[in-house]
Amino acid sequence: MPPPRTYHCDALILKHIPFGESGLLVTFYTADRGKVRAVARGARRSNSKLVGHLEPLTQARLTIRRGLNLDDVEQVQAIESFGALKDDLDSITNGFYVAELVDGFGAENGANHPLYQLAIETLHAVAGESQPYLPLRCFDLQLLNVSGLKPELYRCVECRRELEPGRHRFSPALGGAMCLDCRPTDALVMPLSLQAVKVLRLLDRSSPGSIQPVRMGQNLKREVQGLLEVTLEYWLDFQIRSNSFLKDLNRESRSAVYT
Repeated sequence: MPPPRTYHCDALILKHIPFGESGLLVTFYTADRGKVRAVARGARRSNSKLVGHLEPLTQARLTIRRGLNLDDVEQVQAIESFGALKDDLDSITNGFYVAELVDGFGAENGANHPLYQLAIETLHAVAGESQPYLPLRCFDLQLLNVSGLKPELYRCVECRRELEPGRHRFSPALGGAMCLDCRPTDALVMPLSLQAVKVLRLLDRSSPGSIQPVRMGQNLKREVQGLLEVTLEYWLDFQIRSNSFLKDLNRESRSAVYT
């Protein structure tokens, strides 16, 4: 029996690009089907019923009609527009950071419901949040977890001994933390402080919406973010564009404080 011509799904709109004279090619991540691309025909017309409901960083309920090459968006109803997320440049850039990583790690037509839930929870957590650092870093680590790429944080990836309190090292290619006694020669190895281990383990036990504030110095923040960034980009095999923009914004903010 052939599948039905139409299907319904809840999805997070990740991005779109113009398609034809008045349409949009929309990329969205669904709760039950993974990443999907579909054409919203006529969506760029001012009188289209789809206008406003297909903006990136919108959670929506869609009706999709199957096509030979690309599916078509027939109906869309916004569930959550994340208005607070779109109120300022910092917040919306954080949202695009989440969308970019979901797009990069989400498989085409491969269901990963925990990834969908993680993305929605993170957007709620950072919307209007003046201190989004910990929710975003928690998202980074939990994204690796739900993608089956969780880095080892408790045992040495080489000798498998439990890590004792102290300084260690970290290798994305080898799968996580390692003790100082193990010295691989063919992989990028980064220093890993005791404080960073503690923060990473906290992130591992938390979720973006529930993590509690922790006092962290700027050096520790940079270390933790650097470890996660290198790991994410190792698996993505490309640079995270929105992350570079976030760093530029942070540098401008710090410069404004001292001028």
